[in-house]
Amino acid sequence: MLTDLLLLDIETVPQAASFEQLDPDWQQLFRDKISKTVPEGEEPAVLYRKKGGILAEFGKIICISTAFFYYDEKQNRSLKIKSISGNDEKTVLEEFTVLCDRMHRHNRDFRFAGHNIREFDIPYICRRMLVNGLQLPDYLRLHERKPWEVKMFDTLSWWKFGDNKNYISLHLLASVLGIPTSKTDMDGSMVQDVYYKDNDLPRIVEYCQRDVIVTAGVILRFQNQPPLQPEQVTVAG
Repeated sequence: MLTDLLLLDIETVPQAASFEQLDPDWQQLFRDKISKTVPEGEEPAVLYRKKGGILAEFGKIICISTAFFYYDEKQNRSLKIKSISGNDEKTVLEEFTVLCDRMHRHNRDFRFAGHNIREFDIPYICRRMLVNGLQLPDYLRLHERKPWEVKMFDTLSWWKFGDNKNYISLHLLASVLGIPTSKTDMDGSMVQDVYYKDNDLPRIVEYCQRDVIVTAGVILRFQNQPPLQPEQVTVAG
């Protein structure tokens, strides 16, 4: 059921604004991390800019946008969005856990939903929770589960249809399905500049929320349901 889903999307940035600002020990740890996965000759400073934010060991979460479907008394379907953001990653994760705990108390069968959350967003959240000394709630103790016990609605996995070689971005998937996308004045590659250079976290939050809305539209297409209308989407303060 749609009401079992907690949609989410995260935005991440490198721990430091540049490779040069890292402690020398961490510079070497980064070199070691990427040494077996990138071509020789690539400069660590360039790679840190490209990959620092998407590696949980070297990045941090600055925004988690969540959303859930609900029906009013007239059975009209709507989507409510709630974003948690800030410079203090531990506080962001603590507030996210409070939100998830509330969802879990209301519906013990709830499932996370999103695009590529199985391989990126959820593992990233779990790793950063451990880094910040936070206890993983039962619904995030995925390292103790068998693969078939981890129930998520991942739109990337659905689109693969068993073809594990296939990867598709949310932007392309939405475009293929005729869903308006979130790529307007910025995209994911711009997040760290908007954060470190422009100091504009609200703009990043807005971008993250648009991704959640797009994901909701993709989920509805997979369920063969009518698309969301703008008036059916609300953002909680």
